[in-house]
Amino acid sequence: MQLNFKEIFTAFMVLFAVIDIVGNIPIVIDLRKKVGHIQSEKAAFIAGIIMTLFLFLGKSILNLIGIDVNSFAVAGAFILFFIALEMILGITLYKQEETNPVTASVFPLAFPLIAGPGSLTTLLSLRAEFRVENIIFAIILNVVVIYMVLKTSSKIERFLGANGINIIRKVFGVVLLAIAVKLFAHNIKILFH
Repeated sequence: MQLNFKEIFTAFMVLFAVIDIVGNIPIVIDLRKKVGHIQSEKAAFIAGIIMTLFLFLGKSILNLIGIDVNSFAVAGAFILFFIALEMILGITLYKQEETNPVTASVFPLAFPLIAGPGSLTTLLSLRAEFRVENIIFAIILNVVVIYMVLKTSSKIERFLGANGINIIRKVFGVVLLAIAVKLFAHNIKILFH
């Protein structure tokens, strides 16, 4: 096992930006108002399991349908690009589905809000560049942060205010845009060689 703190930190930051749990606080609060209570532990734990399973099985699933990791990473770069645009420009490109009070902690919170197409694609893209143990560490750190944010979402919203959350979203949007460009450039080079 080779733990590389630079890789762990980079993978953590990439996932953190994609999951955008701080930017999703308004959605979490809205969900809490609709359903009354959100099980933070359950949501964070299930999201962590989905991400870890996809990290290990994602490549096999792709091989089964005849897609290589680099092509998937390029597709992932596009998804990240659009998520970043949503964050920077404050627009919504994909539609949110209706919520069921009973399963709100799992759907839509754990999936697809936390472990959604963006984060799952990102995991496979990261796997093309980083060691698996470093990515797992990054997932665990993110699950801890997600749990803490879900637990304290109303306090964070009061502390940051609407403007603070907007600024954070935009900053992470720019970071994500840069990551999307890097992912695209790195993987497109591999595909054409």
